[in-house]
Amino acid sequence: MSVKRLTNLIRTSGRIAEPAPPAPALLPGAEVFGGSVQVRFINAGSCNDCAMEVQSAFGPVYDVERYGIRLVASPRHADVLVITGAVTRNLIEPLRRTIDATPTPRFVIAVGDCAITGGVFAGGYGVAGPVSDFVHVDLSVPGNPPEPAVIVAALRRMTGR
Repeated sequence: MSVKRLTNLIRTSGRIAEPAPPAPALLPGAEVFGGSVQVRFINAGSCNDCAMEVQSAFGPVYDVERYGIRLVASPRHADVLVITGAVTRNLIEPLRRTIDATPTPRFVIAVGDCAITGGVFAGGYGVAGPVSDFVHVDLSVPGNPPEPAVIVAALRRMTGR
């Protein structure tokens, strides 16, 4: 394809990106973040369905970073913890240490039915329980797995953007 044809195609194809939906209501207490949050993702023992949807929310299609939401590698830099999956017995202590390492104020978002209720794993030998048994959950995102757009909407409530 020639450069001239490609340029003409780009010029006449219309808009490049979808316009942003209206700003959601800010979660009470989230105004301290000033419109930008750092997110630490924790997989507490899920089947990875919800983890893939969270990954999609940060990918190029849903692009949650355009709303001021960024993934960070350390809980010491995080404002929000996004947790998927029912908490396994082996993850109880690491989860508590991660919570303790996260500075306050912090918000915890439980993503998926397994994180909220234990889901299909509830009562299993290696499962200790839902996330709310071990840490205060500020926002729950139901679904098995929830759509990336729903995860983006929940994260936008942290920034109000």
